[in-house]
Amino acid sequence: KAGERIVVESCLKGQEVSIMCLTDGKAVLPFLSSQDHKQAYEGDRGPNTGGMGAYSPTSLVDKDMLEQIQDYILAPTVKGLQQEGITYKGVLYAGLMITESGPKVLEFNCRFGDPETQAVLPLLKNDLFDLMMATINQKLSSINRLDWRPESAACVVMASKGYPGKYNTGVKITGLQNVTDGNTQVFHAGT
Repeated sequence: KAGERIVVESCLKGQEVSIMCLTDGKAVLPFLSSQDHKQAYEGDRGPNTGGMGAYSPTSLVDKDMLEQIQDYILAPTVKGLQQEGITYKGVLYAGLMITESGPKVLEFNCRFGDPETQAVLPLLKNDLFDLMMATINQKLSSINRLDWRPESAACVVMASKGYPGKYNTGVKITGLQNVTDGNTQVFHAGT
């Protein structure tokens, strides 16, 4: 029966970007753009992983592009959920391809992106707790805008040799006591 139906897909050419936002089911508040790198080895070589690093913001998404993404992708998605009787409150993460004809949706996730979040949130000046409470209480429209540090951030993932295939476990992590510059943060996952 599977052969009785076909799916026709377009080949999208461009670069991927991630746009995370908060929504309280009505309002949408987008975060800075980010771009992650999934391949395990330098030079975009090797197998795909969950993400070996990310940076934010990306020059692929300027102010006009972000408004276009807000108006033609994020807000209509929340409106579509409303029309289905769904009041979604939380993080909406759009994986987009920036093509010659504009942004195209590759995927949506109902979570923060990893490792993109590690590059985006350190730039946020607003209190994340206040933003989350406004999301829960459907008061995002009372927040005029998000305030961002005028810097860039990068996240570099360190993984055990062999990742994402068979890799060593139980390897001691050393050197964390040397991270003292105030601009570097260490996040752990699977350690």
